Amino acid sequence: MKLFYVSAECFPVAKVGGLADVVGSLPKYLNKIGAQCHVVIPAYEMPWFEGKLYKIIHQGRFNLGQEHLYFEVRYFLDDILGFPFYTIHIPSKFDRFGVYAGKDGNYFGDELERYISFQRAFLTWLRDGNVDVDIVHCHDHHTGLIPFMMKYAYEFQMLSNIPTVFTIHNERYQGSFSWSKQYLLPQFDSWKSGLLEWNNVINPLASAVRCVYKVTTVSPHYMKELMYDSLGLENLFRAEAWKSVGILNGIDNAVWNPATDPMIDHHYKKNHIQFKSKNKAVICKTAGLDPSLPLFGFIGRLVLEKGAEIISGLIDTWLSHHKNANFIVLGTGDKSIESSLQAVAYKHPGNVACMLAYNEAMSHKIYAGADFLLMPSRVEPCGLNQMFAMRYGTLPIVRTTGGLKDSVRDISEEGGVGIRFNDMNFDQMIHAIWRAYDMYQNPEFKNYCVAAAMALDYSWDASAQKYKDIYTSLL
Repeated sequence: MKLFYVSAECFPVAKVGGLADVVGSLPKYLNKIGAQCHVVIPAYEMPWFEGKLYKIIHQGRFNLGQEHLYFEVRYFLDDILGFPFYTIHIPSKFDRFGVYAGKDGNYFGDELERYISFQRAFLTWLRDGNVDVDIVHCHDHHTGLIPFMMKYAYEFQMLSNIPTVFTIHNERYQGSFSWSKQYLLPQFDSWKSGLLEWNNVINPLASAVRCVYKVTTVSPHYMKELMYDSLGLENLFRAEAWKSVGILNGIDNAVWNPATDPMIDHHYKKNHIQFKSKNKAVICKTAGLDPSLPLFGFIGRLVLEKGAEIISGLIDTWLSHHKNANFIVLGTGDKSIESSLQAVAYKHPGNVACMLAYNEAMSHKIYAGADFLLMPSRVEPCGLNQMFAMRYGTLPIVRTTGGLKDSVRDISEEGGVGIRFNDMNFDQMIHAIWRAYDMYQNPEFKNYCVAAAMALDYSWDASAQKYKDIYTSLL
């Protein structure tokens, strides 16, 4: 079977969140078990592209409202990603640095035109390029209009029999826009316009859920959560439950391998205690922290969705009463959250390191060196950070939601290696840190949990087979 993954992100080419990690790793595992998985993203101006060889395999044009757009499909010749990789270059839409925002952190303001043009260019290529494809798999709202256009847009009728799959990585972003922008879409059967609409606007995510053959989410528990909390789409997910399934994301064990990872200073050599202590010494020296104290890390976007606004209060409350722990924060996001974290780092300089940046190498060093990882997420469809952390022997402290519930078992349960709390409640979070601190005082138990965490297998192997079974059923 020949699959096309269509996405706005793909690691390591263009990454903002977990969407990129999935699209950049799952295809490799599908290809290993007999599927031909190709990946298509927009042609951003990103550092990854420098020096890469590609061949222009298709050129085309189409009208987007009053604009007449040219595009070209670029196929990258070096198989450095582990799967066939394409970008669609659309001058004036994607020839700028950044995925959703520029270097200054501000959004571009024409996201709607950009992603509709990307989707239309992709379908124009499939139609005019005589592309051999069995299934089109779309990811998140940036590609959510593709299933509708394949079925009901007049100019893409020849694609209407190709099965489609849609994966929801985060339903909080739905891509909704006014009917006044309908002119950006190709002509379609007006009787089917209801399949675009939700709450009187065009909703790409809702449209995809209605139009595709199969809907997947990135964890089983998240699939259940959508039916009672999905920003107004609850009835839709209940109605479409018959074709929906939650499959837990995996991680790429070749990239996230403590024995070979080029981004960490000391590799795992069958002694997890030495591995953790040596890497902890490195990160603590870099951050100016005392390696004899327990080290709590936070890695991710500094936004409400991740519970990041609570982190500074947790740190300040703990350190105002105890100077017996260290905290390190890596990420960017909401400016008010960044300011509060800078303030608490200034107040407790010997115990807090605040790194307001996206730094892939530093994240690997923190996973390898920290004792615990904080993930007080309000919403976490799957979450990969907790899997990265356990792979490197860092024990996760998570809220019981979405994929965190599916992947982290509490230490009070048999086989548990993490700490879970149920509610976005300050007292529960402080109590979770207390439990972690008590665990740190029992090195024999902590080291047992570290070894057990590193032995867990969260690779894509099992999940890739589940996806292949879905594709087989559609064919």
